[in-house]
Amino acid sequence: MSPIRPVFLARRFWPRMDGAARTVADLAAELAARGAEPTVLTVLEHPAWPASIRCRGVSVKRFAKPLGRLGEFRYERELARWLRENADRYDLLYVSGLKHDAYAAVSAVGGRVPVVLRAEKAGRHGDCLWQLDARCGRRIKRCCLKASALVGPSRQTHAELVAAGYPRPRIHHIPHGVSPRPKRNHRTKRLARAALAESRSALDLPNWAPLAIYTGRLHRAKDLAQLVAAWRPIADRWPNAQLWLAGDGPDRAALLEQIEARHLTGRVALVGTFDCVDVLLDAADLFVHPSPDEDMSVSILEAMAAGLPIVACDIPGNRDLVSDGCEGLLTPPGDAAALSAAIGRLLDQPELAVQLGAAAQDRAGRDFPLAKSVDAHITLFEELLAGRDRGFYGREKGTAGEAAAEERR
Repeated sequence: MSPIRPVFLARRFWPRMDGAARTVADLAAELAARGAEPTVLTVLEHPAWPASIRCRGVSVKRFAKPLGRLGEFRYERELARWLRENADRYDLLYVSGLKHDAYAAVSAVGGRVPVVLRAEKAGRHGDCLWQLDARCGRRIKRCCLKASALVGPSRQTHAELVAAGYPRPRIHHIPHGVSPRPKRNHRTKRLARAALAESRSALDLPNWAPLAIYTGRLHRAKDLAQLVAAWRPIADRWPNAQLWLAGDGPDRAALLEQIEARHLTGRVALVGTFDCVDVLLDAADLFVHPSPDEDMSVSILEAMAAGLPIVACDIPGNRDLVSDGCEGLLTPPGDAAALSAAIGRLLDQPELAVQLGAAAQDRAGRDFPLAKSVDAHITLFEELLAGRDRGFYGREKGTAGEAAAEERR
């Protein structure tokens, strides 16, 4: 049997990685390791970057995206053109998100190859609500309804896809997965901090200094302003404690202003982007995620896999990953005092922090292994391709699962 040749569409990719990009990168790299031939199509965010690279054994093609609404149209047009002109080089499309890239993909292939769309978020900032509110969202939704299959990584995204009217038989619940990590110990943290200090002098931190970390987008939806406010009493009580915010986004300038206004310069740092966050997580003592409207957070899963105790908001998406008092501490959304108290509790009780971190690592390895997620994706891909080969692929006959049911009847 010939290897599967999937094409992944992702707006963000190496070296500027967010949770969605890391999910695509992990899935594509694992498929390549298993003999598949994946390709990633993404945005060329800087004109000095090469248009084509290889990342973790995966071929990556990047398209320039000019600014403005016209730039979005041109990007979609170039994406669709590549998909049409290279139709003999791939078997299946996998799209991160139900927005413009999904529209370009479904429109370009016209039902000739299976298209899988993965909903990236739920709630106020989720894909389904975006399709109702965005200027061209309803037109994009009509196109997305033609997709061969949809993936909901969490219970929330799965439920929203059903509620939005997507055909239930085409919706698949495939949770995110993370690679296993070695057990934490003092040597792990010491080596990680030494490596960070060697790479960037600004990240030189003594081994005894407490470090909390956040990884993700610097966006107002993440409520990082609340986290900075919560750090003021932490800095007063633990002068050597530091909070590092890793990532980039539109709120970077506003966060810098807030840090300065609260006299937290040197206590709270925006440390930039990392294509791999493993060394950051190894260097930390706890992980904080203040977002009040989160789905299944890849950042939290990565921190759990690294053995860090979690402090996060008490919302459904986080409760799917963390039980309060078991793998971390959950606080009411928007409550800076409660967030500060939870962080302070872990700094006050290092034994509790170690206990919660160990439990978090065990749960990540048990319930959310990357291999399990990859296996589920491979099964879905093979079903879709088998359905196409049997002549059942397409809207008229539904998904591969529906085709199989029809054959049994």
